[in-house]
Amino acid sequence: MLTLFTQAQQRPDSIAILDAQGAHTYESLLQKSSQIAHQLLAGRSDLEQERIAFMVSPGLNYVATIWGIWKAGGIAVPLCLSYPLPSLAYVIEDTQAAALVVEPSFCELLQDYAQEKGIPLHLVEDLQVGPVTGLLPEIDLNRGALILYTSGTTSLPKGVLTTHANLEAQISTLIEAWNWTFSDHTLCLLPLHHVHGLVNVVSCALWAGATLQFLHPFQADTVFSIFLEGKVNVFMAVPTIYFKLIAEFDSYSETRKAALTNCMNSFRLMVSGSAALPLSVMEKWKQVSGHTLLERYGMTEIGMAISNPYKGERRAGYIGTPLPGVQVRLVDELDQEVAPGLPGEIQIQGPGVFAKYWGKAEATAKAFTESGWFKTGDIAVIEANYYRILGRDSIDIIKSGGYKISALEIEEVLRNHELVKDCAIVGIPNEEWGELVAAVLVLEGELNLTELKDWLKERLPTYKSPKVYQILADLPRNAMGKVVKNELKSIFSSTT
Repeated sequence: MLTLFTQAQQRPDSIAILDAQGAHTYESLLQKSSQIAHQLLAGRSDLEQERIAFMVSPGLNYVATIWGIWKAGGIAVPLCLSYPLPSLAYVIEDTQAAALVVEPSFCELLQDYAQEKGIPLHLVEDLQVGPVTGLLPEIDLNRGALILYTSGTTSLPKGVLTTHANLEAQISTLIEAWNWTFSDHTLCLLPLHHVHGLVNVVSCALWAGATLQFLHPFQADTVFSIFLEGKVNVFMAVPTIYFKLIAEFDSYSETRKAALTNCMNSFRLMVSGSAALPLSVMEKWKQVSGHTLLERYGMTEIGMAISNPYKGERRAGYIGTPLPGVQVRLVDELDQEVAPGLPGEIQIQGPGVFAKYWGKAEATAKAFTESGWFKTGDIAVIEANYYRILGRDSIDIIKSGGYKISALEIEEVLRNHELVKDCAIVGIPNEEWGELVAAVLVLEGELNLTELKDWLKERLPTYKSPKVYQILADLPRNAMGKVVKNELKSIFSSTT
């Protein structure tokens, strides 16, 4: 039996999951997941790593489905709940999924497609029937367990295959590093087709025998109401959620603010991840909750690799030090380790590193060095033993005038200007400099660009060449929207 299920057997009467339908014990979770496993097997002894894609909302049914797939010997493929049909079809066809499991609300979206492609489609409720007697297959830890998809910033999304051994390494590392125990109670707001929600929150909580509460969809006021019930003591979210919670908090009366601050101050752990945490958000959240958010670093391909300490100094702007069992190095373009204090690409080795990109042998080979290090593509520097992310090599690192310039660093400084509400820094091609540093600004008033450049140069002493900051550009405000940096580069290229 997989170690993930151990606490469920040892604590059958404890509350495993709270969702919109109520409270569910570990015994109920075990029973429903076993029913799903037997129904998926349909008389066979083993799914033998067939891919089973599923589209189920966060809650008991989601966990029972993924556990049921694993118990039956399948590879789980969680589908994003907000994807349109073409994106879902890409994942289903790329993994060659043998079956689909959906809840009724998603049946209309997928049933015609499934019928056209000849893929069996099961309603999750229909699988939770029948006896749970009979043998289920023994699952070797080297088997495939899960396929999650990368964001696809430079190409079509790639399916990341992790084995049960990879997952156990990722989960057990965080259990140790972040002191998970059966007495914890966590609230999950995160999407479950990514590592952050599925591994860091859901799997860690259930591995520890803790209580896992789901809220879907996210509502800031409801989050705070749940906090005030006094049960939650572990909370993990992305910077955007913390930003929205701060805005909600600021709208409350002083009495409600005081009650919330007092309540959150008793939490044992609050974590931020999946994106860089602006210092302004970190500082404001500390005022709101009394907590210095724990920042960490991970990827779909590796789980979590680097983390600020559970006990000890949590440095703002830093991702911390390598987690137990994880090897980390920084290298230059020739895969040679860089001297202390110099930036380099993060490369990772360890038992949590994924097995391969599904169906993409060439991409898998390119992702590893000859000696087996996984190439993350993220650039960092070590300062006083703590790692600090400078950005993604393909997006956030601007190579201008012989300098490697971190877009994230400039953005962080710009956000401190009283008239800059938000910003994005990108590099645009230039024959003389290689790339120019360009800024897209969301302003709260009129701003003199020359004055802003001078203000910025005074606050970025790391780079010695002042010419770097004489080439900042701006765009008309109507060009700014909800866009990613790759799209911004296209906008800049068409306007220069």
